[in-house]
Amino acid sequence: MNLAKHLEHFGMAGLLALVLIAAPVRAATLETEEIVYEVEEVADSAGTAERFIAQPFGDIAPSRAPLASFGPFHMVAPDRAELIGSVESETPAQFAALLRAFPALKQIDMVDCPGTGDDAANLELARMVRRHGVMTYVPDGGSVRSGGVELFLAGAQRRAAPTAEFAVHSWRDEDGLEASDFAADDPVHQDYIAFYREMGLSDTEARRFYAMTNSAPHDDALYLNRRDLARYVRLD
Repeated sequence: MNLAKHLEHFGMAGLLALVLIAAPVRAATLETEEIVYEVEEVADSAGTAERFIAQPFGDIAPSRAPLASFGPFHMVAPDRAELIGSVESETPAQFAALLRAFPALKQIDMVDCPGTGDDAANLELARMVRRHGVMTYVPDGGSVRSGGVELFLAGAQRRAAPTAEFAVHSWRDEDGLEASDFAADDPVHQDYIAFYREMGLSDTEARRFYAMTNSAPHDDALYLNRRDLARYVRLD
């Protein structure tokens, strides 16, 4: 078993097979909200998958007229981009073009990131962000969900406003199996932990964060605020 087979959590499968359209039907009144989502699954002949958590926020525009746009990235200053939208197959190439045009990029404001339509692309983009030493920041009212959380972790520095929100849930493979269906020592878990280590987490942090994300079943979403996330991941 390998990460390409099991990683619906990051989105490593490639083409569209699974679309998660999320509509909240229950919310807790605690610091950490748990919201159950109704899930609609749409399969295609490729048998591959995408995963994200959509919310009815409506159209979100950049905070100012961008100098240029590269897919979901909008350059609002020569050294700062706003990310609005999901990561798709073409996003790494768009980000590479952004870096060529704006090599002084220092910060990505993750305004609304519901996840990814291509898990492999999401991981590639995360590694690009990490390699170039870019800071990730979730501003006031910003929302980062599902595979978007992995992208947030890629920041050389990670910052979030007090009102930022994050949503996590367990991965599920194409056979319908989730993390809890595998033994604790199954190699598939090590693939996830290794990715978090690559993003700068210690082994202890990686394991605790991984366990926390899998505490929410695939069809649920565990919502976290900044203080909640900081219990598992160091924020600057």
